Amino acid sequence: MHNTREEVPKAMNGASDHILWMGRLLRLAHRVGMEGEVPVAAVILDGKGTAIGWGSNVRHRHQDPLGHAELVALRQAADLRGDWRFNDCSLLVTLEPCPMCAGALVQARMGQVIYGAADPKRGALGGCLDLANHPSAHHGMRVEGGVLAAEGRQLLENWFRQRRRQARSAGTREVRFPAG
Repeated sequence: MHNTREEVPKAMNGASDHILWMGRLLRLAHRVGMEGEVPVAAVILDGKGTAIGWGSNVRHRHQDPLGHAELVALRQAADLRGDWRFNDCSLLVTLEPCPMCAGALVQARMGQVIYGAADPKRGALGGCLDLANHPSAHHGMRVEGGVLAAEGRQLLENWFRQRRRQARSAGTREVRFPAG
């Protein structure tokens, strides 16, 4: 979790802004991966484009099954705002959210979710499920995927390839691709 506040040069509604933020998130995800966590990072931007919540995976470090990047960012943003509603906000994340995170984003009434790499096996915003468009969703959350998707997918593939090599050389069970 990072307490850095950054601002987008202009209102966050264009593809160039999404690419700028996703590039920052991929750099953060890379650092997280070097520390042993699955390399996923997220940021929440308020309606003015100010970062109000940063998150990265902390499941292994904190032994927390809820330690997904999106949830870490949501907690920080809710604490900062003093509110759990995010209708005017955008969440950007390097990997399509899993069902747990997608459900939390729907419950938090996130206005927009922008993700990098799709996750056809575990993604819940169009991958294997689409919770944003499920009849139980109580508001219209906009979803855009594929922003710097190739870079995000490559980062994850490289990380898991390295983990599998390490597991084989240590004679332990192969590392599998987890959600979020």
